[in-house]
Amino acid sequence: MRTTTGTSAARTVGLSKVYGTGDTAVRALDDVTVELAAGRFTAIMGPSGAGKSTLMHCVAGLDRPTGGRVYVGDVEIGALPDRRLTRLRRERIGFVFQAFNLLPALTAEENITLPAVLAGAEVDRAWMDTVVDAVGLRSRLRHRPAELSGGQQQRVAVARALVTRPQIVFADEPTGNLDSRSGAEVLGLLRTAVTELGQTVAMVTHDPGAAGHADEVIFLADGRIVDVIADPTAERVLDRMKRLERVS
Repeated sequence: MRTTTGTSAARTVGLSKVYGTGDTAVRALDDVTVELAAGRFTAIMGPSGAGKSTLMHCVAGLDRPTGGRVYVGDVEIGALPDRRLTRLRRERIGFVFQAFNLLPALTAEENITLPAVLAGAEVDRAWMDTVVDAVGLRSRLRHRPAELSGGQQQRVAVARALVTRPQIVFADEPTGNLDSRSGAEVLGLLRTAVTELGQTVAMVTHDPGAAGHADEVIFLADGRIVDVIADPTAERVLDRMKRLERVS
């Protein structure tokens, strides 16, 4: 368990998640208290089955916890009805997934602005220009996903996550489907989003190199937080992961 203080984009208090019942029950998260600091890049790591994605899904409001509390900003999302939770996700949370999740019939620009369109909100064109230039897509806005490389498609997904100025962006293995060069470009974009655009990013990853771009790495094992590394390097993260895997 970990308790932190300060300005948080999202946090949990005594979070637990259990799948199934009785003898078949699986405790994916066990009394997790954690803060995702505003304006910081946090990586979440751990062995397979440690609870990384479950933690992200619960904090992002994609899954309901079994116990404990989850806050996005000052809003306890567990108390929200489904409609208000959907609205909060749309307005205050951005998502970047491994599979890109772009709509093939839409251009890059239309994919980027889709969250604002669905929310019935006016697109802030000045901010969109800032985001588009930050991710290097100015010349590709009229292209559809099939006309873009994997790295370019993930750039579109990053821009889509940023265009509504969310309180926090969750990235689930964002480089998992990319070659090393494209993956490095996307990680650089997430780093830039934090450093230059003031964004908050929480990334689930199994890659020590990816975690080395973060300000902090949170390690999970068996549904609990077991360690935290500030100012990580790929070498330090890899060493910690090896020790976790030996224990597990």
